[in-house]
Amino acid sequence: MEITLLGTGDTTGTPTVGCDCETCERSRDLGVERTRFSVHVRNERTGESLLIDASPDFRYQFLREGVDLPDAVLVSHVHFDHLDGLGNAYRLLDGVPVYAADETDPQTGESVVETIERKYSYLDAVDPRPATPFETIRTCGLDVTLVPVDHPPLVCYGVVIEDPETGATLSLSGDTSYDIPERSRDALADPDLFLADAIVPASLCEHHPIGGADHDDDGVPRTFGTKHMTREGALDLADELDADETRLVHLAHFYPVEEAFEEPLAVDGERYEL
Repeated sequence: MEITLLGTGDTTGTPTVGCDCETCERSRDLGVERTRFSVHVRNERTGESLLIDASPDFRYQFLREGVDLPDAVLVSHVHFDHLDGLGNAYRLLDGVPVYAADETDPQTGESVVETIERKYSYLDAVDPRPATPFETIRTCGLDVTLVPVDHPPLVCYGVVIEDPETGATLSLSGDTSYDIPERSRDALADPDLFLADAIVPASLCEHHPIGGADHDDDGVPRTFGTKHMTREGALDLADELDADETRLVHLAHFYPVEEAFEEPLAVDGERYEL
């Protein structure tokens, strides 16, 4: 598998529009960016490509990185920064299968796949297909499994992608707090590459209206508020999962400038061979 990180930022990206904070300015000076989240997975054996989440920055990301258009798409949840790029399928793709969870979300009264069916009913280029969490599907020659994570108030899913011939494995935490169910942790474990949500460092929890959660033995919060892991939480989870390599993604421009571009925080355009 060839993994390309198309988008490594949170909902506003870095640099953020209209922002002149030190981190956004450093991003511009370095010529690096973190657009809204998306990952491109190419099966080099079959020549097919799978897109994980359809970023609103779809057009720009594909032009910038020069990767193949997807043969299939997987959507983790219905927040706009992971879903609304599907509109780009118009005149670019033809009946592309879009896999998403079939569990009904108590908050919305519909599953992720039903939301996609409703929002994109006008778009023949999109073919929504239900996927049951923990049940593996085969697409683009790869085994793909959705695993429930914790991103209140909506349902959200991490992803495990395995090459059935080589055993190479990519795990994505999805947007989540540190409080991931044990069964999901077991499914995400032992990846060759782990992409983990790490929106801000734990030190910034003091600025959140409800602070942090899931504190470690030293009192360091591993969740920022309720929805996303801190950097420290993501790294602790990576250790628990025994990940061979970890890149932190879904990063906000609130990282202090002296920390914002340090390892293992990812930037757009990184590529990995598994």
